[in-house]
Amino acid sequence: MAIIDLMAALMGVSMGFLAFLVIGGISGASTWIFYPGTSAGLRPGKILFASLLGFVAAATSSYLGQYWGLFQSGQILEWASAIFVSCALGCVFTALAK
Repeated sequence: MAIIDLMAALMGVSMGFLAFLVIGGISGASTWIFYPGTSAGLRPGKILFASLLGFVAAATSSYLGQYWGLFQSGQILEWASAIFVSCALGCVFTALAK
């Protein structure tokens, strides 16, 4: 029984990690590509950094919201906060970088 509980806990952590990686990557890359302003073209390093920043923002908002008791893992408010925070931070980073 303990093995099943351990497997369920590990699968939840890995799926959350992958979901936040996808959410953060898409929001970071899209804000870099679609944000209006002058840029010197698509640089892979800056897009990768924006994607990584979006991932960190999504994961941080999820873990802080759970820590503060605002929501539990898997609730729609967790997903909404992760998407909103990663997009907002991506826009701020892109505005400062361009």
